Amino acid sequence: MSEPNKVPTQAQQQQMVRFGGRPGGGPRGMMREVEKPKNMKNILRRLLVYFRTEKTILLMLFICVVVVSLSTLAGPSMQGSAIDSIFNKEFGVLPVLLLAMLGIYAVNTAFMLGQSLLSARLSQRIVRKMRHDLFEKIDHLSIAYLDTHSGGDIMSRMTNDVENISQTISQSIGSLFSGVMTIIGTVAIMFWYCWQLTLITFFTVLITVIVTKFLSTVMRRTYKHRSIVQGKLNGHSEEMITGYRSIVAYNKKEDVIREFNDLSDELCSVSIRAEILGGSMGPIMNCISNIGFVIVSAFGGFFAYHGLITVGTISAFILYAKQFSRPINEIAQLYGNVQTALAGAERVFEIMDLPDENNEGEIPMTKVEGNITFEHIDFSYVPGKQVLKDFNMEVRPGQKVALVGATGSGKTTIVNLLMRFYKPDSGSIKIDGVDIFDYKRDDLRDHTAIVLQDTVLFSDTIAGNIKYSNQEASDEQMIEAARISNCESFISRQPEGYDTYLKLAGANLSAGQKQLLTIARAVLSDPSILILDEATSSVDTRTEKKIQDAMAQLMKNRTSVIIAHRLSTIMDADKIVVMDQGRVVETGTHDELLELGGRYAELYQSQFAGLET
Repeated sequence: MSEPNKVPTQAQQQQMVRFGGRPGGGPRGMMREVEKPKNMKNILRRLLVYFRTEKTILLMLFICVVVVSLSTLAGPSMQGSAIDSIFNKEFGVLPVLLLAMLGIYAVNTAFMLGQSLLSARLSQRIVRKMRHDLFEKIDHLSIAYLDTHSGGDIMSRMTNDVENISQTISQSIGSLFSGVMTIIGTVAIMFWYCWQLTLITFFTVLITVIVTKFLSTVMRRTYKHRSIVQGKLNGHSEEMITGYRSIVAYNKKEDVIREFNDLSDELCSVSIRAEILGGSMGPIMNCISNIGFVIVSAFGGFFAYHGLITVGTISAFILYAKQFSRPINEIAQLYGNVQTALAGAERVFEIMDLPDENNEGEIPMTKVEGNITFEHIDFSYVPGKQVLKDFNMEVRPGQKVALVGATGSGKTTIVNLLMRFYKPDSGSIKIDGVDIFDYKRDDLRDHTAIVLQDTVLFSDTIAGNIKYSNQEASDEQMIEAARISNCESFISRQPEGYDTYLKLAGANLSAGQKQLLTIARAVLSDPSILILDEATSSVDTRTEKKIQDAMAQLMKNRTSVIIAHRLSTIMDADKIVVMDQGRVVETGTHDELLELGGRYAELYQSQFAGLET
């Protein structure tokens, strides 16, 4: 087990804060670590491309924002006029003013609802297009990129980053524009009513902004600490659950419980502080706001006494002061959300800007004899660390060639190069005398089948998994492929036979059964060239015999390249190529190599005579 109390790196801490969700009790957007894009102008320009396709929704949303802003500005003024009519005993116009107020508030509510619905629709339509473009791009990325980048990071861009964009569009776009319009309109109306009282109101708003900034800084630090501790506790819990057998076997239960309790106590303590701070934000803001109302009322009364303003104006000013500070706080909070969304968009566009997998080659690959030659191949995954060095090998049509050697000798690299997952640094790989990069890429892979050590099944029926390599195959062909691969016996014992749905990619099947299904998939594809990469390394001896029999059927009349650590599986190969540090050191049949007494003989003795490898 790894160290449960290990402190995460700064990058991990930021990721915890970023994906930890909004802590309870605090205003949205204040407690997250705000990520900022490196090139905001470029990201905005690229996002606008997605918005341009939704002009109708944008126009309707703009109309809603304008109506909401105007009705919000008109409400306090109408209320002030109503109060003045009561104060001046002008009761004739009061019903009209009250009905007008009712109509304004009804319109405001209706268009706010429309704004919310349109924002949600806009966000989902844009995100759907963005997610589609991202997934299509991932589908065209090279194996080299996927091999060298974390799958979790790519998934994070597809889920978390895109979701951040969606939430920002649905929750922030309308509010942002509405808030700006409300602030401008409120300031203009307040100055029109009484510029002296407006300046006094600005003073209280300034205090609110300063206090909010101070509290948000303290709260962000506390919530970040809580996210870090929570991440450590979650990591410890996961280790405890996944490694429970080892914990029990080494009698470490008490130590694990003590470590868990220590982390839990720390989380409890920091959570209490965080909740207290989060809960105090609202009352403090209300207190400052109420003090501001008292100041406005006091000075307003003084101005009204001297005839500068009316009583209704004081009432309207109080509402406008509240209306003025609210969008300021909202915009301050939305700014962090927008920054995080733009940073997420930048990560998404980074994937979209990557080059597609090499698709050069125009020669159609029709009839394949299966003659494969590797000529003077040099290759390195990382510049300066060469994996293959002047590698040469020939596989004749219908021949079964095995690659053996220590881990890291370059065996799997040969497969990666043959499948065009990577391109050699120098040299050429030819099939029937034609460079594989001159063939159409899809044709090359259609004529090649690969069975890997790590089986890959999908959450689908057994029939769907077998037909994955050939969707046009008939049920009779599928059943014949299962028979050749020794799958029929265990498939017949499944609840619904070939229609049995494999949940969690075949979690209810044994390793050997899953491997036999992948062999059946390869049989159904009817390949000209077959690659077997450690296909029996993770199964027991009896299952290995079944898989060997299935592979023997599969390899008939096909050019086959086999990678194996278990030498018992390749003793009947037509040619065995022994590799060491990226070079071919021996070539021959099993008997010839044993008689030679070289590297292969050492490997054979280490497996069958019990010598140390």
